[in-house]
Amino acid sequence: MTRASKAKPRSPLIDLTPPPRKKRPESLTSREQEILELIWAGFKNKEIGQRLKISVKTVEAHRANMMKKLRVSNTAQLLKTSIQGGMIRVR
Repeated sequence: MTRASKAKPRSPLIDLTPPPRKKRPESLTSREQEILELIWAGFKNKEIGQRLKISVKTVEAHRANMMKKLRVSNTAQLLKTSIQGGMIRVR
């Protein structure tokens, strides 16, 4: 005796489509903003770390996150984009 079962199509448990990509970069955190201003002031990663009492690796991670958010690949572009975006004021 065979059992015939009628299986219903299952609905997917998760949606595999990626979320829509944001057109504008995400805003910087207050810590990233603080580090950005210290970069603008000319401090090196080690000096920023000492000043903020965080490790050099943490400073590097913040810098990398800022560059990713602003879609730039070097510090000069980071500063230029920050000035154009009004994140840094030129005196």
